[in-house]
Amino acid sequence: MDNSSFKNAILAGIPERLPEPKAYDISISHAPKRKDILSYEEKKLALKNALRYFPAKHHAVLASEFANELKKHGRIYMYRFIPDYKIYARPIDEYPAKSEQAAAIMLMIQNNLDFAVAQHPHELITYGGNGAVFQNWAQYTLCMQYLATMTDEQTLVMYSGHPMGLFPSHKDSPRVVVTNGMVIPNYSSQDEWEKFNALGVSQYGQMTAGSYMYIGPQGIVHGTTITVMNAARKVAKIDEDPFAGKLFLTAGLGGMSGAQPKAGNIAKVISVVAEVNPSATHKRHEQGWVDELISDLDELVKRVRKAKENKEVVSIAYDGNIVDVWEKFDEENIFVDLGSDQTSLHNPWAGGYYPVGLSYEESNKMMAENPVLFKEKVQESLRRHADAINKHTAKGTYFFDYGNAFLLEASRAGADIMAEDGITFRYPSYVQDIMGPMFFDYGFGPFRWVCSSGKAEDLETSDMIAANILNEIMQNSPAEIQSQMADNIQWIKGARENKLVVGSQARILYADAEGRMKIAEEFNKAVADGRLSSPVILGRDHHDVSGTDSPFRETSNIYDGSSFTADMAIQNVIGDSFRGATWVSIHNGGGVGWGEVINGGFGMVLDGSKDADRRLKSMLFWDVNNGISRRNWARNEGATFAIKRAMEENPNLKVTLPNIADEDLINAVLDF
Repeated sequence: MDNSSFKNAILAGIPERLPEPKAYDISISHAPKRKDILSYEEKKLALKNALRYFPAKHHAVLASEFANELKKHGRIYMYRFIPDYKIYARPIDEYPAKSEQAAAIMLMIQNNLDFAVAQHPHELITYGGNGAVFQNWAQYTLCMQYLATMTDEQTLVMYSGHPMGLFPSHKDSPRVVVTNGMVIPNYSSQDEWEKFNALGVSQYGQMTAGSYMYIGPQGIVHGTTITVMNAARKVAKIDEDPFAGKLFLTAGLGGMSGAQPKAGNIAKVISVVAEVNPSATHKRHEQGWVDELISDLDELVKRVRKAKENKEVVSIAYDGNIVDVWEKFDEENIFVDLGSDQTSLHNPWAGGYYPVGLSYEESNKMMAENPVLFKEKVQESLRRHADAINKHTAKGTYFFDYGNAFLLEASRAGADIMAEDGITFRYPSYVQDIMGPMFFDYGFGPFRWVCSSGKAEDLETSDMIAANILNEIMQNSPAEIQSQMADNIQWIKGARENKLVVGSQARILYADAEGRMKIAEEFNKAVADGRLSSPVILGRDHHDVSGTDSPFRETSNIYDGSSFTADMAIQNVIGDSFRGATWVSIHNGGGVGWGEVINGGFGMVLDGSKDADRRLKSMLFWDVNNGISRRNWARNEGATFAIKRAMEENPNLKVTLPNIADEDLINAVLDF
């Protein structure tokens, strides 16, 4: 399809004439069948909800078709309306648009649904098993038409994938405001998500899927690399090389977890990543994100022994269940230096975690046809999983929870995973031990950008700009953040050689407020003077300093009792929206599960204008320092240091500092 036809297809919106039905394409990865959770009356309601997107003259045909989808897949995806054009991040000038900002958002939506990027593209799921951009293809079609026709005096309002409409606003307001899964708190159980999603009234946007800011596995490679490197440093002996010959064992090669083997290579360790879905395993191997594939446990043991003996840097995908690997390595006395897990345990009963002893196909069948038994199998597997890990940690393995709700769900399954106090977990979250005190408290988080031209040379130029600015900043950085700066400079220098781009020409970089603002300012200048040929789209992972309130992950190193509150994420999105973000989003769920977290994000277009320069300085400063101030009030020492430094740099910032109570005094007055 040529560009003119593509533009016409976008502008047409919901077609007047029904397109021909699409054959179910078995060559791509599909979401598992969701369980039959709706009553007869609720199924009627689901059909009525789906049909409201279409003129009544089409209802007779579509009602039967949608009823069949609901029965066969547990959802109404509207496969007939999958576009005939290829979905990928086109150069920004190839989109039909009256607003360049809106065109940038169209680019990011298509990047999220690119078949090379998305986990289950025909079900509009980007990653995590259920992280959706939209609930159905009618929503996609309508949203793209709205974006193509809106002006900079309008804002598109998105309700869990549904385009509510265009509303009058002004040029400094967000072009799009996104909410996902924002149900009443008492209705956030897993079954209630299944029901609301099947009805077509709510969706799980994960973090960057439903906010259009996912950039493929690269988005988590940097954070995973930092985590693995600092975990290895944490347990290394004095004068020992913390990386050479060290074994990192984990699970998951999906949308986010697929970054793990690449991060292992960058960290220069041996990594073994188990994955039960063969298509995901082969996809990551074909993309060059994992070096070797092994499907036999005995062969895996031999290969790992050789790699440890030779101190190789190699990533190995095991085509099978992670529990089998933990148990086999225990039996064979394979020492695991670092261990974790990145299966999608936020979604344990619908494809996020596959029980040991069942094949991938058997599990998919059971979860749809016998969900009660499937849940029992998952919980039994989690108990075995935890027992095997406990045997390894008794030998000296350092295991950390990677924020995927592994410890949470294992504890709910009755696994031996609790600490002696019976309240906390036996193993720390990676945020508690590494990312929180070393990075988030000091304002470092996963800043990212996308070159809207689609040109590799623009990305290379942006990498050089970022590296130069970080080098300049590091010359005057305090000792407290020198190691963070050094790791980030090393990362950005090696970014191209590690072939991290999947989909859009994008980059991620852990940076603090100063780094983000100075890099963004220089990007904007580079667009204006032609060093960059097209606007740059800024964003970040929601997994950041300010974006997410999640007591078992992002805010797990908040110890003042406020880790279960969500003021920070809500304030973050409100503040970003009136300080200049191009779009903002707020979600229930993401990473650790529906009802377990509130997270927010943004996108910002740098078009080389003075308006963009004004907005970036206002918004990026707030976006980071909001979170630092909250961490400071929680008495996190690094955050207090960072917020004092921010107040010195900007006299308009005045943050309440905590007074520290004496521990002996507290003990004395409570000792009745």
